[in-house]
Parts: sequence; C-alpha cells; structure tokens
Amino acid sequence: MKSTTARPLLVAAGVLVLATLAWLWRPASSGAAAAAKGAAPATPVDVASVRRADVPVFLDGLGTVQALNTVTVTARVDGQLDRVEFVEGQDVHKGTRLAQIDPRPYQAALDQAVATGARDAAQLENARLDLRRYEQLAPEELASKQTVDTQRALVAQLEAQVRVDAANADNARTQLSYTTLTSPIEGRTGIRLVDAGNIVHASDTTGIVVLTQLQPIATIFTLPEDVLGEVNAALAHGAVPAVAVSRDHRDELDHGTVMLVDNQIDATTGTVRLKATFPNAHRRLWPGEFVNVRVQTQLKRQALVIPLVALQRGPDGVYAYVVQQDSTVEAVPVKPGAEWNDLVVVEQGLEVGQRVVVSNHYRLQPKAMVRIAGAVKAANGGAP
Repeated sequence: MKSTTARPLLVAAGVLVLATLAWLWRPASSGAAAAAKGAAPATPVDVASVRRADVPVFLDGLGTVQALNTVTVTARVDGQLDRVEFVEGQDVHKGTRLAQIDPRPYQAALDQAVATGARDAAQLENARLDLRRYEQLAPEELASKQTVDTQRALVAQLEAQVRVDAANADNARTQLSYTTLTSPIEGRTGIRLVDAGNIVHASDTTGIVVLTQLQPIATIFTLPEDVLGEVNAALAHGAVPAVAVSRDHRDELDHGTVMLVDNQIDATTGTVRLKATFPNAHRRLWPGEFVNVRVQTQLKRQALVIPLVALQRGPDGVYAYVVQQDSTVEAVPVKPGAEWNDLVVVEQGLEVGQRVVVSNHYRLQPKAMVRIAGAVKAANGGAP
C-alpha cells in the first residue's frame, strides 16, 4: 500500500524537474540561434593581385581593306580577241599571258617596215659608194664640186631615212607586242569582262579583267585628329605596329605596320586617314572588307595593372573592391588608364600587392566579409 502511493509522487517529481530544465534551456538556445542568424556568412570571391607589367597603348580606328595595287587590263590596240588564257580567280605572276589579240595585221605592218628599211639601207650604201668615187675624181677635176656636194647631201638624206625606217619598225614591233596581254603585277584575276571573239579597242574603258594584289594588302583607316601628334611621334621612332581586327573585335586577322599618315585632316569629320600594310599570308583580309585597325603608339613599362573585370562603376566614379587584412572589402576609388586584352592600367588609387575582387561584386558592399575562393591569373600569363 505504501509503495503504491510513493510511485505517483516520484513520477510527478520527475516531470517537474524536466519542465524546469526545459524552461532554463530555452532562452539560451533561442539567443544562440538569434546570434547565429544575425551574423552574415562570408561571401566567396576570386581575387587578383595588383602587379606591374609592360602594357602597349593602342589606338583603334575603323578602316577598309584595299588591294595594294589594282590594275584594269585593257587592250592597247584594236582587233579581235582570239584567246582568253586565264581562269577567273586565278593567281598570276608578273608577265603571265592573259589574252591574245589577232596579231596578223600588226605582223604585216612590221614586215613592211622592215622591208622599207632594208630598201633604204641598200640605197644608202649605193649613195655612199658614188660619193667615194666623186671624191676621188674631184682633185683631177673629173667631177665638179657641185656634184660632190649633191651626192654628200643625198647620203645624209638616206641616212636620215634609214633612221626613220628603224623607228617605224620599232613602232610596228611595239604594236605587235601589244596584241599579247600579260599581267603587270603579282595578283589575282577577277571576273572576265570580255569573251573571246569580241572586237576590242584601245579606247575601251571596261577592260578585259581586273587584277588585284592581295599579298601584301593595305588598309585605309581613320583616327581622331587629337591623336595625330601621338602617331607622328611613334612614327619618328621607327615602324609602328598595326593589328587588323574583325568588326566584332574577336579575331586578330593579321599584323602589319603603319605605312603613312595622310597629308591633310578632314575638316568635316575631324579625322585623319592612315594607311597600313599587312602581309596577308593567309588571305584573311579581302579588298572592300570593313575591319578595325589597332595601332600601337607606345609601351608603358612596368605599369600597375589589374584585371579589367575588377573595375566597378558607381555614382562617385570608378572603384575596385580591395580585400583588407581582416577579410573585409573596401571600395577604393581608382583612376583607370589604357586597356590591353583583359588588363587595365591603374594610374592612381592602388599599390603593388593589394588584392582586388574579380567576382561576385553584386553581393558585396563596403566592410562585407569575404572568403577567397581562388586567385585569378591574367590572360597574358602573368602571375596571379
């Protein structure tokens, strides 16, 4: 009876103890959870170190590719076009036969001029023999002085005629050579403009085919007049490198040099034209193509550089997030300079060795805690 009454009392005491312990533990655990909830986790970011590097300074201009030489092959004599000896789109060398005009009328004219010259040369030889005879008879008064003088004049006249005949023969020979059309340059043929069998004339302006020189090739592009002094200063120190870039700025098509700066500025646009030449070994440049031309005017040696993605723009200007010793970030105003590939020169605001954030910028604000996920290398292979 006694044990039956004591058991409920023990159970009640145990429940009371558990309730007391639960009441004492609950505020502590709630406070810890609240404290844990209030502390923001560190943001993972990638960083890059501020370092020094040699950075080329470029000027960009829009240009048009032009053949270094363009020749319209036209007939220089009249006649029937007997043969076309080139294939459209063919690469030809200087002196390659392109077409043949009927040569027979010009061959006949040459033969006639040669024959006339031979006739007059024979007459000249005979006149010289007569002159020598008269000069031998004159001392004995068997030939008058007038006869000798007349014969001497005839010899001079025939000598002049022989020279005229030689000139006529040279002219006829030249006209005959014009019946064979050859390439005057190394280049590529275009679309055939006249078919064989047609009559062509020296006065024709359309020509037979257009030749363009593709290797090397030229590009005419424009730059603002404000950079003219910078370009001229670079040219004064030697060859100025130029890079032909595709219109979407993704591919470098070829590397060449600036050939010249035009001798006047376009007053309507405030720009100056420049000409650059490119080897075009792989023929990635084609006449008439629009390209961007990047001209290197100087090389900034040992300039402070950071990745271009580290720059941010805010209401107060350009800045970069710099990681501090306590793993927080600070928005540091910077003065950016020239850009090259994925790098940008920092003129003011940063120092060598500082670490700048290059990812997750949208999740950051000044004094935010960060966790460095990785160090980024520059695109040119520089140290991280």
